[in-house]
Amino acid sequence: MSEELLKNVQKMLTEEKWTRATLNNYSTNHFKDLDVILKEAQEKKTSEELKEICDDHLGHTKTSIIALYLSGMVSLSRQIIDDTALINLVTIFADNHKWNIVQYLCERILDFGESKFALRALADCYRNTDEEQKAYAVWERLVKVDRTEADVAKALAEHFEAEGDADSCVDYYKKALHRYINKQLFTNVREIWQKLLEYCPEDLDFFLHAQKKTAKNISEEKAVLLLQDVYAACKKRNDIGAAISILKIILEYDEKDYQARREIIDCYRKKYITHSQLDEYIRISNLNQNYRNVHDAIKDFEKHIVFDKGNFVYHKTWGVGRIAGIKDDEITIDFARKRNHAMSLKMSVSALQTLTKDHIWVLKATWKKEKLTEKVKADVEWALKTVIKSFDNACDLKKIKAELSPSALSAGEWTGWSAKAKTILKTAPCFGVSPEDVDVWTVREHPISIEEKLYNEFKAKKNFFDRVKTIEEFAAQKEVEFDGEYWTEIFSYFTGFLKFSGYANEQVVASYLIVKDLAGKFPMLGSGVSINFVDIFEAVSDVPEVFSNLKDARLKEDFLRHIKLFITEWADVYAKLFPHALLPSVITALEREGYEDKLVSMTAHCFDNYRKYRAAAVWLFKNSAETPWFRKADVSFERQLLTLIHILDVSHREIENHSDTIENRKIFKQVYGILFKDGTLNSFIDEAEQDAITRIYTLVNDVKSIDPVDKLKLRSRILDKRPDFKFISTDVKKEKLAVRSLIVTAAKYEEKQRQLVHIMDVEVPANSKEIEYALSLGDLRENAEYKAAKEKQELLNSAVAKLKDEIERAQLFDPYAVDMNRVSFGVKVELEHNGKTEEYVILGPWESDPENRVISYLSPFGAALLNKTLGEQFVFAVGADKVSYTVKRIEPAAI
Repeated sequence: MSEELLKNVQKMLTEEKWTRATLNNYSTNHFKDLDVILKEAQEKKTSEELKEICDDHLGHTKTSIIALYLSGMVSLSRQIIDDTALINLVTIFADNHKWNIVQYLCERILDFGESKFALRALADCYRNTDEEQKAYAVWERLVKVDRTEADVAKALAEHFEAEGDADSCVDYYKKALHRYINKQLFTNVREIWQKLLEYCPEDLDFFLHAQKKTAKNISEEKAVLLLQDVYAACKKRNDIGAAISILKIILEYDEKDYQARREIIDCYRKKYITHSQLDEYIRISNLNQNYRNVHDAIKDFEKHIVFDKGNFVYHKTWGVGRIAGIKDDEITIDFARKRNHAMSLKMSVSALQTLTKDHIWVLKATWKKEKLTEKVKADVEWALKTVIKSFDNACDLKKIKAELSPSALSAGEWTGWSAKAKTILKTAPCFGVSPEDVDVWTVREHPISIEEKLYNEFKAKKNFFDRVKTIEEFAAQKEVEFDGEYWTEIFSYFTGFLKFSGYANEQVVASYLIVKDLAGKFPMLGSGVSINFVDIFEAVSDVPEVFSNLKDARLKEDFLRHIKLFITEWADVYAKLFPHALLPSVITALEREGYEDKLVSMTAHCFDNYRKYRAAAVWLFKNSAETPWFRKADVSFERQLLTLIHILDVSHREIENHSDTIENRKIFKQVYGILFKDGTLNSFIDEAEQDAITRIYTLVNDVKSIDPVDKLKLRSRILDKRPDFKFISTDVKKEKLAVRSLIVTAAKYEEKQRQLVHIMDVEVPANSKEIEYALSLGDLRENAEYKAAKEKQELLNSAVAKLKDEIERAQLFDPYAVDMNRVSFGVKVELEHNGKTEEYVILGPWESDPENRVISYLSPFGAALLNKTLGEQFVFAVGADKVSYTVKRIEPAAI
């Protein structure tokens, strides 16, 4: 059946060639008949052969309508980038004004997704058939797809302007403006700029963003011309604050702009018309003298102008105060602890910080704590605005916490309050992220769109994969305009990585996956991709390294999916990647497709190279040890355990060397849990032969990172099961302890560890809070709380250092190794002295209790007793007296 279909197509092509059918003979029905052929070819899976026949025919008959359509549509259905055939076909009919066929062809192309060429051709078709409204609708789609198209955006703006739709008019004028800036067409930019100043003169954030882009793409001189227009608009509506901000930017571009300097002085005079010292402050700042650097002059003027009667100030010692009066060069200030304090103006400017009346410090000084707490709790947005504006309109959450807790909120109240605050900062249109620092929040005078908020967050993040998270968050927003300029800049950032040459790194791979995913979800974005996955994969020199460097779990899964879909040797790649991926989906895919041999060799490779693939060996032991392919890898259970013990040792060494500490701690914890907490070693010891037990225990005993308590328990387990077991090189009675060693019982060892944890996790944090609170009280010279807290800190640090040293020196006492032939640690000894008997238990300094006759082996008397045998006599000096003792009995102490 498929051969018959291909023969019919070959016959149609031959007939078309010899009959030389004119374009007038074609109608949309002809193409509908060809669509039937395409559908049949797809069902019979002969589309590839069909395209080959048509491409071969086009080699000698370039204008074959049938071949162009069939080849072009097959390419389109397979998402092949080359769309030359369909472009040629549409052009043929458009040049001959066959608009009904042009419309049909364009609509068929658009069935497979948005196409710039098809949309342009369709819009031209509608305009030529006097269907203007349909043309405008198509243009709207085109502007979304082609983010460089400026003329059409302008035409749409003019259309909506004529229709009286101001919102749509402004939207398209803004799009056109940004695109003309990108094209460096300043005449067009200036024309649209004037239009936007008519429709939305108060959208200052937009104008400032656009002028910055103009300065970068065209020139600073052109940006100044645009700012002068904005300044004129601000002055016209008497927005003096905005006018001053614009003039400052103009002067940043050109500090020799004397006209702007005169204008800013006029604006200051209007803003501070009621200020008692206005003229004086202009004079002493030399703002009206062109020889003085304008930026320094503005800075000086603004420092001075805030000093006026009734304004608030802050002194680092006396706190918040209010200016009571100004006379000549002297300022009188009322501080809470220092009334009528006089200072010279020069001293005030250098020693005092001026505060607005709604500054958080002023509120804390003038409001009762109950009132402030109630307001902060009831109106979270107000509290956030107040704190952020108090510090030059730039504040992070750490600073906000420092200002509100504990002065207005307790530590417990802060936890719940801060959760609400984070949500408001993220969603409220009055808050934005600083473009320089993603953790710093600002308050916006005009509401900020979600696009601009996310754009600022994107720009503030410097790390590539942090930006990936932002674009994913951007794409998840339902109200986002994906044809907006903010989105265009973000999207272009990733498409830029696809213009690589030679080597493809993780950023190229991630960008391809992101752009491909977004283009699939949002067809209006266009493909955005001019390269296929196979080309990118072939340009990756180290696949495991690139995979590991993809710092996003979703991208890793997507990368694996593309490998399986498009790479012929995907199973080899999967087996190579697993030690780096550790994803069950990799194992599942290999199992499902019958690649057991790959899994067997992969398992053996991981255990053979456990130092390099520690995490993979642990994962396989935990998750796949019972699978048939794991068993076929021929890794005995003893070898598995020996490997895990070696991994434990290697991981601890890496931690001590500060190498990939987080990952090594994770591996160490996993393996320790498997071996000891899960009882894996105990189960092995219960069943294994003596030689295997010897090998396992010897290795465990040599690993310093294993807790001595666990070593002791393992030793006890062995002796419980095999009382006659002989330990290699563990005859304690012949061992000599290191000079700094400290013999301790297991019970005391665990007690000291708990004590250290309590100090570190409870007492030290509590002390830190005490210091933080004491600091909030001010003036450290007379702060008893601060001194007491610091003294306690020193005591805690000393206790921690001592405990750590002792625990590090500790060597656990093994009850099974006690020697009854001589006095040693862990025995009860009976002594005879002048016909009387005395009993002592010999333990260490941690267990020492002289009142109950438990003495330390390190004490003078304990040291004298050590190694004495049954019946042995010895003399012990007590001051000037010498006392004679005889050892009568030695037995194990009840510990």
